Amino acid sequence: MPKISVIIPAYNAERTILATIHSVLQQTFSDLEIIVINDGSTDRTVEVLQNVDDARLKVYSYENSRASGARNHGISHAVGDFISFLDADDLWTPDKLELQLAALNHHPEAGVAYSWTYTIDDKGELLKPFEPVYEGNIYTDLLLANFLTNGSNPLIRKAAIASVGEFDTTLRSGEDWDYWLRLAYKWPFVVVKQHQILYRRSVTSKSFKLQIIREASLAILDKAMKVLPLELQYLKNHSLSNIYRYNVELYLDSIDNNATVDIKYVIGNLLSYVHSRPQNIKEIYTYKLIIKILLVIVLSPKLMSRLLQFIKKSKQIKNLQVQP
Repeated sequence: MPKISVIIPAYNAERTILATIHSVLQQTFSDLEIIVINDGSTDRTVEVLQNVDDARLKVYSYENSRASGARNHGISHAVGDFISFLDADDLWTPDKLELQLAALNHHPEAGVAYSWTYTIDDKGELLKPFEPVYEGNIYTDLLLANFLTNGSNPLIRKAAIASVGEFDTTLRSGEDWDYWLRLAYKWPFVVVKQHQILYRRSVTSKSFKLQIIREASLAILDKAMKVLPLELQYLKNHSLSNIYRYNVELYLDSIDNNATVDIKYVIGNLLSYVHSRPQNIKEIYTYKLIIKILLVIVLSPKLMSRLLQFIKKSKQIKNLQVQP
């Protein structure tokens, strides 16, 4: 019986699925099974998977039920004592499972181990690091923002999975944040302070469908507030503020592809960001967002995108020049 079950939901993932699976096969911890749930793909995903010659790989095909449904199908097939989810376009470093398992063995009271993340673009270039350090009872920290950042991060005890049930299939986005919150309500978390998750921020992914992610996030927050003690209800406005800010950031990150988004919608999110938590108006970061949005209005989304890319490249060159 494998110690760890790795569940990979795959929908039209022919371009990335092999690299994703290879990042699992290259793990230093090898006592595992790989469960790929073909979620109604219409491309060559299943055909590509036939090129993988490893007995640990198991492929099951279902009608499309989105990521939540596919993960639930994977859970039903998993036999490992620990479960980890991996999206079909994300990657792991080779020691991901080994170090997370060691962390859980060192903290037997914990139900979940997570690691630091690097977002990458379609070409695999590093974009932004995320380095949270929350451990133990992290429910309120996670309520403010999904610091795990993605659905490919944690290693979870099967007992913890059993205690919270399945993913919420009614959510169109953010189902991973909802699931991590439900786990955090019952189980301590432990962190591996290494960048082990390469989270691909694709411009074609649902991460950039602004209205969908905002509506889902608000629904998840409302659900979470129902179990939060009265003395912690004040956290709602802070979390609301972060949701609206994230919507603005997503727009700016994908400015070329969201050119059709009404700028009034983006401005509305910025105003809600400040209104939900008025002290934000005192932060320099708020004024940086305001300046970027004004530049979009003046320059047009395409010109603004080119300007941001130029600034980013200039910073990278400068960083290289100062290195010995």
